[in-house]
Amino acid sequence: MDYNFNEIEKKWQQYWRDKKTYKVDVDNNRPKFYVLDMFPYPSGAGLHVGHPLGYIASDIYSRYKRQQGFNVLHPMGYDAFGLPAEQYAIQTGQHPAVTTEKNITRYREQLDKIGFSYDWDREFRTCDPEYYRWTQWAFVKMFGHWYNNQSQKAEPIESLVTEFKTNGNSKVNAACGEVNPFSAAQWNAMSETQQQEILLSYRLAYLADTMVNWCSALGTVLANDEVKEGLSVRGGHPVEQRKMKQWCLRISAYAQRLLDELDTVDWTDSLKEIQRNWIGRSEGAEIFFNVEGSNNPILVFTTRPDTIYGVTFMVLAPESELVNELTKPEQRAAVDAYIAEAKKRTERERMADAKRATGVFTGSYAINPFTNEQIPIWISEYVLAGYGTGAIMAVPAHDSRDFIFARTFNLPIRQVVAQKGQEPTDPATWEESYDSKDGIAINSELINGLPTIEAIKKINNDIETRKIGKRKVNYRLRDAIFSRQRYWGEPFPIYYKDGMPYTLNEDKLPLELPEVDAFLPTEQGEPPLGRAKNWNTSDGFPLELSTMPGFAGSSAYYLRYMDPRNSNALVSKEANEYWENVDLYIGGTEHATGHLIYSRFWNKFLFDLGVVCKPEPFKKLINQGMIQGRSNFVYRVKNTNKYVSLNLKDQYDVTPIHVDVNIVDNDILDVDKFRTWMPEYKDAEFILEDGKYICGYAVEKMSKSMWNVVNPDMIVDRYGADTLRMYEMFLGPLEQSKPWDTNGIDGVHKFFRRLWRLYHDSGMNFSVSNETATKDELKVIHKTIKKVTEDIEKFSFNTSVSAFMICVNELTDLKCNKRDVLEPLAIIMSPYAPHIAEELWSALGHTTSICDAQWPKYSNEFLVESAFTCPVSFNGKTRFTLELPLNLTKEEVEKMVLSNENTIKYLEGKQPKKIIVVPNKIVNIVM
Repeated sequence: MDYNFNEIEKKWQQYWRDKKTYKVDVDNNRPKFYVLDMFPYPSGAGLHVGHPLGYIASDIYSRYKRQQGFNVLHPMGYDAFGLPAEQYAIQTGQHPAVTTEKNITRYREQLDKIGFSYDWDREFRTCDPEYYRWTQWAFVKMFGHWYNNQSQKAEPIESLVTEFKTNGNSKVNAACGEVNPFSAAQWNAMSETQQQEILLSYRLAYLADTMVNWCSALGTVLANDEVKEGLSVRGGHPVEQRKMKQWCLRISAYAQRLLDELDTVDWTDSLKEIQRNWIGRSEGAEIFFNVEGSNNPILVFTTRPDTIYGVTFMVLAPESELVNELTKPEQRAAVDAYIAEAKKRTERERMADAKRATGVFTGSYAINPFTNEQIPIWISEYVLAGYGTGAIMAVPAHDSRDFIFARTFNLPIRQVVAQKGQEPTDPATWEESYDSKDGIAINSELINGLPTIEAIKKINNDIETRKIGKRKVNYRLRDAIFSRQRYWGEPFPIYYKDGMPYTLNEDKLPLELPEVDAFLPTEQGEPPLGRAKNWNTSDGFPLELSTMPGFAGSSAYYLRYMDPRNSNALVSKEANEYWENVDLYIGGTEHATGHLIYSRFWNKFLFDLGVVCKPEPFKKLINQGMIQGRSNFVYRVKNTNKYVSLNLKDQYDVTPIHVDVNIVDNDILDVDKFRTWMPEYKDAEFILEDGKYICGYAVEKMSKSMWNVVNPDMIVDRYGADTLRMYEMFLGPLEQSKPWDTNGIDGVHKFFRRLWRLYHDSGMNFSVSNETATKDELKVIHKTIKKVTEDIEKFSFNTSVSAFMICVNELTDLKCNKRDVLEPLAIIMSPYAPHIAEELWSALGHTTSICDAQWPKYSNEFLVESAFTCPVSFNGKTRFTLELPLNLTKEEVEKMVLSNENTIKYLEGKQPKKIIVVPNKIVNIVM
């Protein structure tokens, strides 16, 4: 039988389904290994060839670990809530659940075609109430806990209430909002509503007024990555910064643990650095600056209090509550106009725009507490309300953004730090700010002459002695905004009594998403849930109208996979203590901050509660690179319907036009398919070269708008799933981005045909011999086993593909058909190409799946070289090679070379002047 990949792949995919080959359970007799792919969102477009890259890599590793004897958990499900489905529902009136289910069905069909080893008995989607019940449960737990800075863990809110009843809040060291001191007597005298309002400032899940990205057209808050240049990524609608009451998660309480425990995981240094920068720990001081004519001082946080003598202006964030108070009447119009513009940009955009300075003067002045100088107070978008105090003391001589701002608005610049032994210079002559991380204080009365570290210490002591501030550790990490004014998301298990939020009892979960008559905000501007009938508790209290954001369902999904059908707990103690956490996590770099921070926080909170046994969710993390699209172009002669081939286009005035890559093969356009592709091309004429139309190409992001999306189904139908899997790995290193190019895929497909022929005779009958393999044959297979094993452990899958190709070529040359060689070859091939491997394994006489075969070990005795190929040169020019044993002495090598017939021929009867022998390397005969 010839290699019929269609029949083979359908046969084994059905076998795996029928036998539940990939189903796993807790098995305390076997070591566990948990491999996880990042949760996919099932879009209507389905998969393109870029999506399976990480899935194939994780599948190879899963199969490999299983063959090494591990009990491998490799699950898959769907992150099914989200804005795209909701927007489609708004446009069509079709319920998001319907389109989501349709998209999931399509994804599942595509995934099955590629032959992944997922345990589909564990599959779930986040829009299933039985799943989001546990997201709601976790939220209830967060609402019911506070963070104790002293014990460094979450504790029940009841313990806080007990402390308040007994001692008030004077001894409480909590991660919380601003709370005024109160005594036990004052607490006990408060009404329930007053007490709940105070507790809300301590809860890990809390309501607060916060700045958000508000999109009126979409009627919802957007995450930073859903906004670009002041417009929503979806739809291109205007987005503005707006203060709104939102649910938040107090992730900042875990900042130090999130930072410290990065040292315990096996992630790349670059990824850890991204996380560290996002968390942004900085040590410094908080300092109060009095304001002329105001009773409210400005509080700033600075990491360099020693530079306070160099402060020449102050800057407030546009969102600062002090702006309104400190803006003078003559500056009101300018300030209002500036704030309106600043609202159109996200904080991320403002942080990234480091070389541009914009701002406006408030008309007010602060007083430098160390110099008593008047300092003008400005407003600028480069200061963020959520970092530090939303105000800065600007030291333009020693900060790049302050320097640019001072130059733009002609503000003073004063040098207060210099290198040891260096004379101060005039800042007016500087082209940029002076890096002052380490130096000597100058122009700073109290600390002149002190090195930076000593200067900071002395200034901090003086600040605290004078009670104008205190030492402080600050973090850039913000609490997560957890509300969305959407329909298609998890409902909050929250109701309101006397305006205060309360959680539903856990036995009332899940609170299911209600039906609404439209997926739009109400006429009063309420979120879509405001349209739901009887959206109240049984006691008549109103339920929360916002829903949870997309990351709610993906923050703990890895835990649910451990025990997905448990109706009593998110995960049982038995399951969690067996699977512990994810051993290998593979996904895109776009999740390097948001998702990973949220998941790590969620896991640490559950660790504090004793629900999970490990503080970190993901041991090893690999970010796969992106497969970029390889776009093709045709060249239309302007003002015609005529198209000129690539190498002739310079002879004409042409317009390049993207063409569907699926009607192009090796850059050759199928002109007949082009004419039927779109009505406007039906009468197209072509100027060909050598009878062909050659397209141009470019490497771009894979996108429908560029017509460079390649559907994996087409590759599977034409070449087979094993070819797709192997080719995606062959494209390049897993962690690098690379272009999709079908020009090489035919070579991979031909490789499988050569592999097939190793196991079959010329008549395509299965033919494997039980004869003992030769030394050369064993050397080839053991060399390949060693290489592939090492490559898989290093996730160097592309070099494994090369090793397989070399192996098959060498075995073909040796005409090897020995079981001792071909059986282990099928095993090591199986993680990469499971379908053909199963077929060959079955033909070899095995009745169980190759998934359960033992991974072969290589033997060094077959890898030790006993001979080498010696180049023989005459006057430095190689004339022939000679196979020589490795253990010969120089004299023996010289004797064997001189006696060789080729040497005699090239000597032509002459005596060599000299013979140079480099042991085990080369022989050079000097004439």
